[in-house]
Amino acid sequence: MISNASSSPESNSTAHDCDVLIVGGGPAGLSLSIALAQAGFSSIVLDQQPASALADPAGDGREIALTHPSVQMLSRLGSWQLLAAHERGRIREAHVHDGPVEKRAGMHLDALGSGLEHLGSIVPNAALRRTAFAVAKGCERVRILDEAKVLQVTTSRHDASVEFRRGEQPAQTLRAPLVVAADSRFSATRRQLGVGAQMTDFGRTVIVCRMRHEQPHLDIAHECFGYERTLAVLPLPDDPQSGQHLCSAVVTAGTAEANALMALSPEEFTASVQSQFDGRLGQMTLHGERHAYPLVAVYADRFAGHRFALLGDAAVGMHPVTAHGFNLGLASVARLTEALVRARDARQDIGSSATLQRYAPAHHRHAWPIFQGTNAVVRLFTDARPLPRLLRRIVLGGANRFPPVKAAIVQQLTGKLPRLSPPSPGVPHPHLPSQ
Repeated sequence: MISNASSSPESNSTAHDCDVLIVGGGPAGLSLSIALAQAGFSSIVLDQQPASALADPAGDGREIALTHPSVQMLSRLGSWQLLAAHERGRIREAHVHDGPVEKRAGMHLDALGSGLEHLGSIVPNAALRRTAFAVAKGCERVRILDEAKVLQVTTSRHDASVEFRRGEQPAQTLRAPLVVAADSRFSATRRQLGVGAQMTDFGRTVIVCRMRHEQPHLDIAHECFGYERTLAVLPLPDDPQSGQHLCSAVVTAGTAEANALMALSPEEFTASVQSQFDGRLGQMTLHGERHAYPLVAVYADRFAGHRFALLGDAAVGMHPVTAHGFNLGLASVARLTEALVRARDARQDIGSSATLQRYAPAHHRHAWPIFQGTNAVVRLFTDARPLPRLLRRIVLGGANRFPPVKAAIVQQLTGKLPRLSPPSPGVPHPHLPSQ
């Protein structure tokens, strides 16, 4: 049993197994355990997967775009340093296209004026999971329980408890001053804690895969809104074995069309993507498997209560179009850790409602505008009616010509407010062909 020195004197600390119980061993939950350990807290992470899957996760096709503040945080946690060179890609520019890619590039974003060379980074989701597990496993104050099926999560005046079973062993119960739900956007822990969530089912499916291509991508990400189907092309480092150029293709379509795309042969699917991207990267070939995921955005009714907090996708599960999901998860790690440190330093109960109110409202103020803005973008750019199409052109054209709008987006990605320098009339963007 791990004694707890962080809870208030009146709590029954001798019955506590650690400071914080974390349900969910994904990158958000594991990152929290590392951050807590660095701050002097002990934690136990429960995950239903076996240790082998946590240590070496299978590729799932997802590539995670990271802002500069997120990279800085991963560096502080120690997981960024464990990534291989070919797992650390960068996004120098982002181009947003309204309609077919060959007709119009509606908005261009770059890091010019911010003092940085690129907008952000891109890392495979499996690599983020692997490195987070490796660091957490090496932390003295972190205990990871694999193959742990959580049966019940409850809270009381003095503690939170998690009942679980591992394999054929009898059910066991752990207690701590605080429990954190970090078990996905469809969190069973959130439901057991009595917290509802606003769920937006877009009725669409996202297909993700890697593709080889002839022409270099120049570290430019493209988002191509094709009304019925959206295509994102994300730059990846070259294949470390063959040296061939690689990108991530993200196709979003109605569920019926997505099923049809998944049923295509690799050659037919590749031809479809290459055609929608107007052959800009030359000949393309599928590299690996395609993966399909239903698109459901989630926003919890509360992020915290007495003895519990929600983290990562359990709090906010984003639509991937604006690439804010894991970045918000890391932001919630930082805010929750800070709130617990402040409570401990003031000799206050780390699981009390008062303590957790330092976390929940701040994270809500940060996440809510991004969540609503992302959903609004999705609705606007997937509506093929004439009026929304006209509005899209106005929005993209206005953003491209109004420097403060682009500066606000760049600041969100880089953590720095760029110096505004509107382009001179008639001078093309330095990295783009004249339209």
